[in-house]
Amino acid sequence: MIEIDNLHKQYGAPGGKVVEVLKGISLTVPDASITAVVGPSGAGKSTLAKCISLLEKPTSGSIRVNGEDLSRLSGETLRRERRAIGTVFQSSALLQRKTAWENIALPLEWLGVVPGDIKRHVGQLLDSVGLSEKAHYYPSQLSGGQRQRVGIARALALKPSVLLADEATSGLDPDATTSILTLLKQLRDQFGLSIILITHEMDVVRRAADAVAEIRDGQLLQQGSLRELLAMPGSRIGQQLFPLQPLAANGDLQLQLTYGDRAIATDWISQVSQQHQIQVDVLAAHVEQVGERLAGRMRVGVRFNQRPVGLQVLIQQLYQLGINAELIESQSEFKEAV
Repeated sequence: MIEIDNLHKQYGAPGGKVVEVLKGISLTVPDASITAVVGPSGAGKSTLAKCISLLEKPTSGSIRVNGEDLSRLSGETLRRERRAIGTVFQSSALLQRKTAWENIALPLEWLGVVPGDIKRHVGQLLDSVGLSEKAHYYPSQLSGGQRQRVGIARALALKPSVLLADEATSGLDPDATTSILTLLKQLRDQFGLSIILITHEMDVVRRAADAVAEIRDGQLLQQGSLRELLAMPGSRIGQQLFPLQPLAANGDLQLQLTYGDRAIATDWISQVSQQHQIQVDVLAAHVEQVGERLAGRMRVGVRFNQRPVGLQVLIQQLYQLGINAELIESQSEFKEAV
């Protein structure tokens, strides 16, 4: 587990000014889970990554890994304890004159591990990332996705409990991205890793994250489980993950629907339409499988065939069917009814 508490990072600027890049970030990533950190360019994601990996020392706040506050350590003690955090970079950062096996073995050799143990452990890591047959290939002989797999194996060489993946899929083709995300989820489960996935790719978040944290201007604006945020009607992360461009409609009502935190009755349109004698027009929808359940957002138009049903009655039934609903627009003649 990694616990980041009230993290601040300041830099000096010309004229004696101080620029605060991180402004009280607090974030917990439990064991065996993946938390994606998202935000626009300049939000502070890269600085947060440097602080988590202790390449930069925070100005204040704490970074605890399995209860140990690494931000208070220095020298040899810090070098020893920071082995608990493995880092995967945007580029695999492999040494071009060393084979995949030699790149993975490098941290172990620096640590002075005996050759027999190195051979056994590197072999296990290559097997874990599916590259046993590529052990003696050089980086130039590997694809981008394969190089990133070697980088992940090297990050795991010292048996960390936390894996920091800083834009690990950026620049990869779709197939390689899918392969890396599948691997990260497998490693999460196999080793019980706490994985922090820093990314700007919303597709990556939907496919791999258990939880999401959004950073803007150095501040943590929103965080929570992926399902909770997707099911929250006003969630900005939900809007980014499932963007909608609704069609124009002439219905009596327009509703914004979200789901993802509960099981969904897939025939909900038929059930609601028949019970209340209404027509439901799907104006925009973005729905897909996230984990074990469907998740997504939808804009629908509602047309009444007879006397309008009360809005709260309709919303309550939708909730019972696993859907959160909010009113977006209502024609004037139906305002009293709803």
